[in-house]
Amino acid sequence: MDMLIILFLLTSAALPLASPDPNDEACLTHVSQTLKDPLKNLQNWTKPNFANPCNGFTSYLPGVTCNNGRIYKLSLTNLSLQGSISPFLSNCTNLQSLDLSSNSISGPIPQELQYLLNLAVLNLSSNRLEGVIPPQITLCAYLNVIDLHDNLLTGQIPQQLGFLSRLSAFDVSYNKLSGPIPASLGNRSGNRPSFNVTSFEGNKDLYGYPLPTMKSKGLSVLAIVGIGLGSGLASLVLSFTGVCIWLKIRDEKMAAEEGKMSHPMPDY
Repeated sequence: MDMLIILFLLTSAALPLASPDPNDEACLTHVSQTLKDPLKNLQNWTKPNFANPCNGFTSYLPGVTCNNGRIYKLSLTNLSLQGSISPFLSNCTNLQSLDLSSNSISGPIPQELQYLLNLAVLNLSSNRLEGVIPPQITLCAYLNVIDLHDNLLTGQIPQQLGFLSRLSAFDVSYNKLSGPIPASLGNRSGNRPSFNVTSFEGNKDLYGYPLPTMKSKGLSVLAIVGIGLGSGLASLVLSFTGVCIWLKIRDEKMAAEEGKMSHPMPDY
């Protein structure tokens, strides 16, 4: 038995660690080129370290988590980062979690993220991202978290997002989105979780369930306008009636005065 244990240990020691993946190196290189780090939080994000970012399950690069020699999590949150998201981020093909939240990153969400087929968590919230939500990210079939709140995103919510069967958390609140909320997101059927008002609020041109209906809001405005017009018309009628009465009284007085003057003068 002891011999078997010794043999197993020797065999395990002889197995080489997973070799660095050139895709991960290209991924980190391009990400570092498009992101700006004014507070120098990523000082050791340098080209020599990109060549071997993982040592088994560990990494010496801030924000990088490895699994068997490959990058599987990238978390660069609240670091005051600027710049944009590189489309070459898609080279981190083993990436399962991407969190760039609470920075000042601008520009579009790259549609190339569709090639992160293992991606489960996408959190780009609290940045300055612009443009549309790329419908191509629905090709990331394992996505269960999409958090894009507090950005400057425009356009409509892609209907395809509602067909992500694993999606359990979704937030696009406080953007500049417009158009209808896809029923596949606001009113999901079966065991798929539905998303409430907090997932969509703060987009003034967005409408549909579960947001309050715009129709009732419009009726309220019309009612207020109607009341205002009605009040104005009533005031006008009253004013006109008052003027007519005054003119009539004046005419009657003038007629009476003329009647007095028309009497014959007495003889002296």
